[in-house]
Amino acid sequence: MKRSVTVKGISIGEGAPKICVPMVGKTIPELTEEADFLKTTDLDVVEWRVDFFADVEDLDKVKDALREIRSILPDTPLVFTFRSAKEGGEKEVSTSYYFELNKVMVESGLIDIVDVELFNNEESIKTLISVARNHNVYVIISNHDFHETPAKEEIISRLCKAQELGGDLPKIAVMPQSAADVLTLLDATNTMNEHYNDTPIITMSMAGKGVISRLAGEIFGSALTFGAAKKSSAPGQVPVTELRNILSLINRSL
Repeated sequence: MKRSVTVKGISIGEGAPKICVPMVGKTIPELTEEADFLKTTDLDVVEWRVDFFADVEDLDKVKDALREIRSILPDTPLVFTFRSAKEGGEKEVSTSYYFELNKVMVESGLIDIVDVELFNNEESIKTLISVARNHNVYVIISNHDFHETPAKEEIISRLCKAQELGGDLPKIAVMPQSAADVLTLLDATNTMNEHYNDTPIITMSMAGKGVISRLAGEIFGSALTFGAAKKSSAPGQVPVTELRNILSLINRSL
């Protein structure tokens, strides 16, 4: 039986896909403004994309920003994500700092979920997962391909690998070059959901062609979708103001 991941009363993997909205402010005042706006927005989860933060290489300032976000959104599940430049993020840092940053914020008690990229040293990933377990933090293990859509078997392989490493929420985002690529992603998601996963999974095909994958996750097996509030963090994100109605319509039809 597949298990869901429940964070602050939000069960990811049950019912309609949950809505996650990224925060992309560069400064603490910008993040405070974003958090105030999101407090009145219809969402389930907030992701802080810390790679947008100007002082991301200062652990104390990152923690200060987290405290501000958490003070405004105390009851909202919070994902902490440093997206590396090689996977579509805003910045590149050393591997050692990447893991130190994630470890310190996991230990801070201020986050609920941490995102760690799949293509990293496996022992470092496992160590971070162990720390996360000890602090009641769930782990997304993610992979992003902004250039193409891998073959169905490769998509499934990456999701299975994330699951085998101990990820609570395996995630993959790929770039379609054609409508057939979108079908490949959806087919892989469906096969993974029916035959391989015992955790919720998160999948999406990006950009305009892939929008259907952000909306129809419940049909194929993706448990979380990303919506844009003031500014999107990836191509193809649907405005959060429209997203709930679409997800609810599909949910009621099933």
